[in-house]
Amino acid sequence: MRKLLKWSSLTLLGLVALGALAFVHVWYFKPLDINWFYGRVFAQFALQNPETISSMRILPRWADFSRDQLDDASPAQEEAMGHLLESALHTLHRYDRNAYSGEARLSYDVMEQFLAIQVEGARFRYHDFPVNQMFGVQSNLPNFMAQTHQVTDAGEAEDYITRLDLFPRKFDQVIEGLNLRESKGVIPPRLTVTGVLEQMRGFIKPPPQQNMLYTTFKEKLDKIPAADMSAATRADLLARVESAIQTQVYPAYGKLIAHFEQLAAKPLENRGAWSLPDGEAYYAWCVRMHTTTDMTPAQVHELGLAEVARIGGEMDAILRAQGLVEGGIGERVQQLARAPNETYPNTPEGKAAMIAQYQAILDDINGKLGDAFDVRPKLGVVVKPVPAFSEKTAPGAYYDSGAFDGSRPGIFYANQRDTAETPKFTMRTLAYHEGIPGHHFQITIAQELTGVPFFRRVLPFTAYTEGWALYAERLAWELGFEKDPLDNLGRLRDEMMRAVRLVVDTGIHYKHWTREQSITYMMDNTGMAQGDVVAEIERYFVAPGQALAYKAGMLKILALREKARAALGDRFKLGPFHDQVLTHGALPLSLLERVIDEWIATQQLAPTRT
Repeated sequence: MRKLLKWSSLTLLGLVALGALAFVHVWYFKPLDINWFYGRVFAQFALQNPETISSMRILPRWADFSRDQLDDASPAQEEAMGHLLESALHTLHRYDRNAYSGEARLSYDVMEQFLAIQVEGARFRYHDFPVNQMFGVQSNLPNFMAQTHQVTDAGEAEDYITRLDLFPRKFDQVIEGLNLRESKGVIPPRLTVTGVLEQMRGFIKPPPQQNMLYTTFKEKLDKIPAADMSAATRADLLARVESAIQTQVYPAYGKLIAHFEQLAAKPLENRGAWSLPDGEAYYAWCVRMHTTTDMTPAQVHELGLAEVARIGGEMDAILRAQGLVEGGIGERVQQLARAPNETYPNTPEGKAAMIAQYQAILDDINGKLGDAFDVRPKLGVVVKPVPAFSEKTAPGAYYDSGAFDGSRPGIFYANQRDTAETPKFTMRTLAYHEGIPGHHFQITIAQELTGVPFFRRVLPFTAYTEGWALYAERLAWELGFEKDPLDNLGRLRDEMMRAVRLVVDTGIHYKHWTREQSITYMMDNTGMAQGDVVAEIERYFVAPGQALAYKAGMLKILALREKARAALGDRFKLGPFHDQVLTHGALPLSLLERVIDEWIATQQLAPTRT
């Protein structure tokens, strides 16, 4: 028996040692299997981003040791993540690409293109504005706490409070990064400084019990059954959240406000990326990164002008059919938008009716897509208003993906700062873009993929994701969901906005256009409400190149569809084509084209059914 125990102990120690050696090999060296390498890269990034882990909900609770932590936002961490990207690309290149085929080669190429463009842009790491009117710690973090951090028991409530206590540390890290950028000559435009100050002052204005961090926490507590949590525990938790907001959260905001007040006292200007150090090269990189093409800013600008002219002709025909012949495109669209029957009352009741209509539009198309899609997501989508404290500077709408474990649906956030900014004839195309069959289909189908490395389910490529959503707007019209000419005008208005983006984004960052010049151009050509246009233009100032991705991606998907239709003739079916576009995860446009070309070749070789 002693010998048996001895050998059992030795065997166990041997297995532990082998396991340790295997872990060290996979974690620190080139893994034998490339899929282990992919897993390592994702794990190394995920472990450094606890907020991402919480958002995805891919780990069981017992294994999620970061559920009470926040992301490290310090410059040292940014540098470390940059080195991790460089190391990952170097290791990837040590694998023989020619040894792989099919999906395995596609995985290699997706990872290679993603890492390569990031490494190429490493010298521009501090050219961004991490706190701006669109996103940043001041809005993303409270939204994360309210929308993502779940509270289903006392333990998760304790995690919530711990995270509130970490606000000061994270804000200090962000301020350190802002100071570093400013020392390098990367100063945010005046519109950004003004916008975030208004946002943050509004956030800390109400007493703690009226702040969203308190009210949403209370809503979560109220959903816990009385049998699972005593009244005394609830009261204690609420009191501690109130205290954390007062003593930790509000002072953290106070420091960031003071930083931006210092900036506000300086003679700031609203200028594009061209004004930053090596700004022309930076913007050219932004264009390549966001479009996943080799287009230059000049080529993008010319493409935009051509698309504006084409779409303007289609809009003009509809407007003339409505009896509107005098004035420019934008002026005539605004005449329709101001009609009393085209707006919801700007009241709580009117806003609730608008949200209900959005949901009805999504439910309707979801049940009538027929054979246009063979693959459909399992997870649903709901519509919610943009949080009030950020709606003034937030875009007209955005989508937040659901949880991997199915515990949170996809969410389409609609901005309701003023219901008059959203005419009823524009609601369908917005719902199709953010929800079904747009972002919700594309992102959720990718999340639900099997048989591919995990990174293929989550890696973003803006031209693909936004290109698909814009394509989805047109597809819905083609399938008959916008039979009313005004609904089609709404679709064209939004497509015009994306075409205008090609002109004004390159105008701002490449041709030195002013904020006012850009606003005028968009107003004249789209007919969008002034509030929406201002928010759009100011968005482009802080995210160079991102707005170019929509049209670049849509045009590529349309071109590939027509290429497949011409090659396959009667064999072409929408459902299988969409399957090919959606079931490989997000892809650079060149790789999407390769996927479709290979699919076309396979279909041409398949026997004809009789």
